[in-house]
Amino acid sequence: MATAATARRMLSLSDGIERTSVERAIAELRMGRPVLLESEGEAALVQSVEDLGRDEAERLDAMSVRQARLVLPAARLKRLGMERPHNGWIGLPTLDARRVATLAFSMEAQLDGSVRPTGRLDEAALELARLALALPAVVVVPLPDGADADSSVLRVTSAAIEGYRAASARDLKIVGRAPVPLEDAAETEFVVFRGGEGLRDQVAVIVGAPDLAEPVTVRLHSACLTGDLFGSLKCDCGDQLRFSVRWMAEHGGGILLYLDQEGRGNGIANKIRAYKLQAEGYDTYDADEMLGFGPDQRRFDFAAEMLRQLGVTRVNLITNNPDKIAALQNSGLELVSHQRAPGRMTAENSRYLASKRDRAGHLLG
Repeated sequence: MATAATARRMLSLSDGIERTSVERAIAELRMGRPVLLESEGEAALVQSVEDLGRDEAERLDAMSVRQARLVLPAARLKRLGMERPHNGWIGLPTLDARRVATLAFSMEAQLDGSVRPTGRLDEAALELARLALALPAVVVVPLPDGADADSSVLRVTSAAIEGYRAASARDLKIVGRAPVPLEDAAETEFVVFRGGEGLRDQVAVIVGAPDLAEPVTVRLHSACLTGDLFGSLKCDCGDQLRFSVRWMAEHGGGILLYLDQEGRGNGIANKIRAYKLQAEGYDTYDADEMLGFGPDQRRFDFAAEMLRQLGVTRVNLITNNPDKIAALQNSGLELVSHQRAPGRMTAENSRYLASKRDRAGHLLG
């Protein structure tokens, strides 16, 4: 029987301690609480701008002996009037919640101060916001050297955040599988993987009995609540999903990876925010840029790992997206061929489809 001292040592041991710290930091940021980020001798409190009210701003301002800063991605800076390829920060002599909200969210805002280049800590803070599916805008409040934040504030390092996505892809594991007959594919098995990004499970839908000795038909399908489940007329996602499953069932089977990457990786809340902007006249990419997002936040390294664990080495890919084609080509799997995934054009989605074709190179008519 282990002694109390041995038990304490065992409880403190974890091969994934850095990954665990990032997962906890994601949860803290999503709950509206600041986290303590440490990088190369610098320590700062990081707060999502979404949750910065006047009271929070006053408390954070009182803790800093150096100027706080608002860190914004290049996409948002472009919308504020500064065309630059890199992210940047704007100094906050006083932490004014209203000014921060205007710079981060207002559609009519213009820059009201100089923009300076980000450092490692700033980049890690933005990445943490993306992992938390928050808007990519954070307030960074430097702490004085040797200062210690409240013990309730979670600590995380920039190195842990930087390595999180790759570590999550490596640590994927199957946690459940069962037959789930579908309307167009009666012989179908769902396999659930735990891992990937941001505490989210991922699903492989194995249609029929694909021959793993031959190239396997595969679709990487990012979840779309509005289109897949509710039949939204604003996109073609549901059509592509159902076409892929039906085609696999009729052509020797295949694997559809249903990936929790709503809104091109921005999350459902930000997708709905972008939809509101689209209703006001912006196209899908301009709407995302207004919110601070680039054209596509998704990564597919963990999707390739899912396929490897299922025994797939060669792929026939169903997609219209050149980024997915490139991702599979660079994943270590052999991409044998690719084919299009058709969808209906409607009065509501014609502009969306044209934007994907003209601005992102999607293989559409």
